[in-house]
Amino acid sequence: MLSFYQMANLRIISSCSVAYGDALGRSLAPRLSTRFHTGLTADCTTLDIRSNTDMIQIRPAFGGNIMAQIGITKSRPQFATVRYKVMDKAEKIKNPHGQVVVCPVNEKMADSRIKILSSRVIDKVKSLEEEDVLVVAGRGVRNEKDVEMCRELADALGGQLAFTRPMVENGFGDVAHQIGLSGRTVRPKLIITCGVSGAIQFTSCMTGSDCIVAINNDPEAQIFNVAHYCIVDDLYKVVPYLTELVKEQKGDE
Repeated sequence: MLSFYQMANLRIISSCSVAYGDALGRSLAPRLSTRFHTGLTADCTTLDIRSNTDMIQIRPAFGGNIMAQIGITKSRPQFATVRYKVMDKAEKIKNPHGQVVVCPVNEKMADSRIKILSSRVIDKVKSLEEEDVLVVAGRGVRNEKDVEMCRELADALGGQLAFTRPMVENGFGDVAHQIGLSGRTVRPKLIITCGVSGAIQFTSCMTGSDCIVAINNDPEAQIFNVAHYCIVDDLYKVVPYLTELVKEQKGDE
């Protein structure tokens, strides 16, 4: 039996079921697909419905090097989870109405073979998807000292530092702070890229941002094709200048 909150995170369309890719959706969807004895495609970035009700589920595969199109033709219902914030929020329904159905639950149904051996409280850390301001360090940032320069700008703006895939592979950051098809999809109010070339695997996961500021000394960099503000200059001059400017403005407030 699903709670109201769980039902609010699930959209059932004919023979298709789509769950949001947040923690609740990723936990709920596989349990439902198992109960219905059908499959599940996780972490989709695009969904499409054919005229015969087949749902085409598109998601990155092989480390983000290809985009796989998965079609379910035999089993129903079809289950999929969509990557968090990759799609716009549904519009709020005015004057919603429905019927509450009370389902009796006995103690035997609540029994579980799972035993909790120990537990501890983990401090919640704000994820990249929830941040309003992000500063991204790309391949143009050469060493750990330069990464700290970008982190200082992120801290001054009250945001987080993120990385491109090459930076994570080189050990400058972890996967939880990686933006791209093999990492996170973000839609912050402000994102500043530092030394990011702008490969499609990266830009496809951040173009929904309200304001994109790109810093790169290459005027032909692909990142400028999606940026709202383009700064063609040395990031080692621009980033410290922006950091000091933000700190000065905060000091005047």
